[in-house]
Amino acid sequence: MSETYSVKMRASSDGHHVSGAEKIVPAASVSKVASRLVERALSHERGTPDFINVKIESLPSDILRLKALPVKTHVVATPAEGRALAAQLLAEAGIANADEIMARFSETHSLRGAMLLDADTLERLEPDQSRGVRATYMDDAAALAKGTAGVKNHYAEAIVLATKVQNAPNIIAEICVSDDPDYVTGYVATRELGYRRITVLKEKGDPNGGRIFLYRGSRDEVAKTIEFLEKTPILVDDVPTLPSAANAPRRFGALADALDARQAAGLSRRCRTLGGPTGPTAIVDGRELVVFASNDYLDLARDPRVVKAAADAANEFGAGSGGARLTTGTQPPHVRLENALAKFKGSEAALLYGTGYMANVGAISALVGKGDAVLSDELNHASIIDGCRLSGADVLVYRHGDMEDLDRKLGACREHRRRLAVSDGVFSMDGDILDLPRFLEVTRRHDAFSMVDEAHATGIVGRTGRGLAEYFGCELPDVLMGTLSKALGSEGGFVCGSKLLVEYLRNMSRPFIFSTAPGAPAMAAALTALEVLIAEPGRVAKLRENVALFVSELVCHGVAVRGETAIVPIVVGDEKRALAASAALEELGFLVPAIRYPTVARGAARLRVALMSAHTQEQLCAAAASLVEILKP
Repeated sequence: MSETYSVKMRASSDGHHVSGAEKIVPAASVSKVASRLVERALSHERGTPDFINVKIESLPSDILRLKALPVKTHVVATPAEGRALAAQLLAEAGIANADEIMARFSETHSLRGAMLLDADTLERLEPDQSRGVRATYMDDAAALAKGTAGVKNHYAEAIVLATKVQNAPNIIAEICVSDDPDYVTGYVATRELGYRRITVLKEKGDPNGGRIFLYRGSRDEVAKTIEFLEKTPILVDDVPTLPSAANAPRRFGALADALDARQAAGLSRRCRTLGGPTGPTAIVDGRELVVFASNDYLDLARDPRVVKAAADAANEFGAGSGGARLTTGTQPPHVRLENALAKFKGSEAALLYGTGYMANVGAISALVGKGDAVLSDELNHASIIDGCRLSGADVLVYRHGDMEDLDRKLGACREHRRRLAVSDGVFSMDGDILDLPRFLEVTRRHDAFSMVDEAHATGIVGRTGRGLAEYFGCELPDVLMGTLSKALGSEGGFVCGSKLLVEYLRNMSRPFIFSTAPGAPAMAAALTALEVLIAEPGRVAKLRENVALFVSELVCHGVAVRGETAIVPIVVGDEKRALAASAALEELGFLVPAIRYPTVARGAARLRVALMSAHTQEQLCAAAASLVEILKP
């Protein structure tokens, strides 16, 4: 080998370690690599160092070559799972006190090197226990050939280090937990097991971490082990690339790790391709299935009158609106639909948004802000949760459907300028209905704004589908939100309320002010769907009949469900079991989605059956029978 140098960089701030790295390079590359390492120190996540030391040393020509340890990645979802797996791997390596070893990481954060522990007695063996043992003089043999010398690559650097450590005399294992607050991946390495990468070993943001080398042998040979780790130059051959991210920058590797973790936990998702409208049946990924996954509850999205209205509006007004509502985007279909929605809901006025999500975020963030309080049911939809967070108001979460808890928490907010209580009308993952009269009584007694999301109530709840006020025979909330994308078969969202409220939102609601208006075709389609709903209330009655039939078929076979609305959840619990049940139903010809964390709580995975007025009795009975069979213990 030609003349070779070790280039080491150490950076600190106020005496605390910030960054460190080492490369073994030929003489011609020393200047370039040293410059790269300095740049690396100056851009570290821990901050800007006030001291950077670069050390360049000539190395002997007989550098030891080692083959990289075999690599395997273990994808886990939580730090607890990762630590349990690390303990299991250590146990497989013949180390019985794994839990006690893991506990020693509380002592490693301040070390510049690794802790050297006797694997059996857990006695610390480093001569300088404030410094630890530092494995140095090592590199990936192929780094220069790849053109990556000096470039940060946690994956390759960790394999190089682990390979050297496992070839040191009397070292039987190593465990590493990164001390980088934003890097949660670590590993366990032994000569027999190889390099076992564990995707999650700590919470993101946790600065604690370090390395522990586990020693088994005579005390007389400790010095020999340390000499190898700290003084023997090595190059490691055949260092593999990260399978999920190859040589991508680390920021993308973190994304791949997160996806791997979701996949392992049964939480990964993918889009299905439908070859037509979502009626009671549809072509899904090329196969016809009976669909129990559509929110088009009244089968209006494919109604010829609704489709024609959209086509006619596209011909007259174009496919898009051309701008925001307050500049260029308001067209006659927008105005007509707002008037019709207000009349249908029994309010003074209505305001359209591009989506139901935007309607919730836009209304909440306009009504409350810093110095205000917003009270939210613990099972509210994500759009409500995000609206609460983005508002800047103090957020208080009350127990699901518990009006006494809401009452207490509103009473604790008397000093806030404004107070807003917000709830789903029909809860999208449970299908239960808000007690609107009690909700209004509590909020009005505390002089708080009341807001109800009727996305899954419009067209479904109430004798003619007008929602919760019709169902209970009571007044409307102050703010009534709804969507056009479910029972009305189109897309968009809306807020109904007083003229004062709507004028306020028109001037203060940022998602309304700064978003391009939804296109006239969708507005015309929703208006026609609303007219069909009003003219044909039998669709609502038929939906209720279908719900009753389906629920009774399940209940009579011992499956505990309830059916207040078109949403019938069947709680399975385990995420992977829910996925397996969904897959089994698909094999039998039914599309029933598995709903998992984070949409619902961990361990509360479920099959979410969404019923339509257009489902036949035969389809409902066949699906219920298949569910009963699949869910048998």
